Amino acid sequence: MEPVLHSLAIFVTDIERAKRFYRDDLRLPLTREGSFGAEFLDGPPHLGVHPAVHPDAKALVGRHTGLTLRVEGILDFCEHLHERGVTFLQEPTKSSFGIMAMIADPDGNIFALWDDHIPE
Repeated sequence: MEPVLHSLAIFVTDIERAKRFYRDDLRLPLTREGSFGAEFLDGPPHLGVHPAVHPDAKALVGRHTGLTLRVEGILDFCEHLHERGVTFLQEPTKSSFGIMAMIADPDGNIFALWDDHIPE
């Protein structure tokens, strides 16, 4: 049997605040929660959001995650995020491969948002 990517982990300092961000601001479906933190997306892969309790995990809070979320209708979605007070590191920018924006969660974990459709 071949390995399958199950989840990607993000570490945070406040799990309740993080759940509000990922569920309410990013509109990701919350699929499971418990002492481990919270799991989003119907995946796999899932997005696991975990409390940073160990020194190795604490060192991973507030960094570029390397994760890109594809968002159809990115301009409207970014407007929603602005209304919610989400931190933008890069406003939506058009390029040859679509439109991309960079945002951060309340702990400073950085994500890219991308839409391959470029509106006229």
